[in-house]
Amino acid sequence: MTTPFALVGATVVTGDAAGTVLPDQTVVVGQDGKITAVGPAGDVQIPAGTGTVAGHGRYVLPGLINAHAHLFSDGKPLPSILTSESAEKVVSAFFHSPVGHRVVKGRAKKNILTQLRSGVTTLRSLGDVGYEVVEVRDEIDGGAYPGPRVIASGPLLAATGGHGTPTIALVSDNPWDARRNVRTNLRKGVTAIKIAATGGVTDARAIGEAGRPQMTEEEMAAICEEAHAAGILVAAHAQSKEGITRALRAGVDTIEHGAGMNDEMIELFRANPQSLHGSSALVPTLQACLPLVKLPQTDTGIDDIVRANAEMIYEEMLQGIRDALANDITIGMGTDSALTYVTHYNTWREVDYVSRYGGLTPAQALHAATGANARMLGIDTVTGSIETGKDADLLVVDGDPLADLRALANPAYVVARGLVLDHPEVERFDDLDAQLDSF
Repeated sequence: MTTPFALVGATVVTGDAAGTVLPDQTVVVGQDGKITAVGPAGDVQIPAGTGTVAGHGRYVLPGLINAHAHLFSDGKPLPSILTSESAEKVVSAFFHSPVGHRVVKGRAKKNILTQLRSGVTTLRSLGDVGYEVVEVRDEIDGGAYPGPRVIASGPLLAATGGHGTPTIALVSDNPWDARRNVRTNLRKGVTAIKIAATGGVTDARAIGEAGRPQMTEEEMAAICEEAHAAGILVAAHAQSKEGITRALRAGVDTIEHGAGMNDEMIELFRANPQSLHGSSALVPTLQACLPLVKLPQTDTGIDDIVRANAEMIYEEMLQGIRDALANDITIGMGTDSALTYVTHYNTWREVDYVSRYGGLTPAQALHAATGANARMLGIDTVTGSIETGKDADLLVVDGDPLADLRALANPAYVVARGLVLDHPEVERFDDLDAQLDSF
């Protein structure tokens, strides 16, 4: 249970795509962590015994939802030895050992709580070493310690030699083995399924590998059918027209990263009969590529192959965002946290990037990170907006985020299901942040 409180006199940034702002509002939160009243400060009755939190001069918006997180690393550039082909089997063997499990679970817990303290009240992991995020989620939900709402995928599903293998993936090369891997993950308690439909940037071994289809439509259709039967959404790492088209035909619900769209893709995004809810959404992750493109390789540590793939995929992602905007396709927000230069406290940067580089207005970018993500993930009845009856997932900041999205970087308060974190602090990497601030 939480302590009932009222946030008094704050400006509510509703998080809708139009950028609606409601000045001088009071938000009342009950003992069950849900919003019991919201409205003009002069009209809202605050029950006796309810504590107050000063909102005057501050802005409150729905807590951020990160729909694409990894949790096995902190976002600092990885030593090249750890990403080399020669070392990947050794690294994977360690992470899957009993000692390695303790390490990755400890990292997952730390990084989840860092995201919370930076304003993320819901996150979806999309590619874990094992089931460490499921374990942390269960500890949070069981009351062991406060945390955000966690939607956990466990290992992603890939083809032999595919993206994410061998460290964060289960491998299959036919539809029935793909089904088996879904069933394995579901048995372990996952609440999301992730497919590697195409090659990726960070583990590419040749120029052009990122975006190259790696899983057949039949394999992905089997995965989607199995997951959807359990009411679970399927996300797909997909970075090319062909890879995305296959994934959409198979019934994938969210396309991660994206690419420029053709007519068939547009129609399938807007009305997808094989998806769980009848349509599919795009989750661009500009943080995964922008630093690799904008910063010198001497800083990022990437080789020429990864750099070339990053440049190619970055341009495809931008075109995918433009096409989604032009065709009224749902755009969500995810950071790809844990990858090089994608820290767990910089979720605000993805909101900023999709506005500055992707062409969304600040209001549209905030909507992608709040209401649109909630609706996309099927949790909009409990979170994603500031409404009576919903969980009190709130982010309170000192500046107007619609005027400057950097206002999100230093929360005054984070409220997760009614629990208030007062001026939460996170460990920051000053050198890394200075580099990210350069573009």
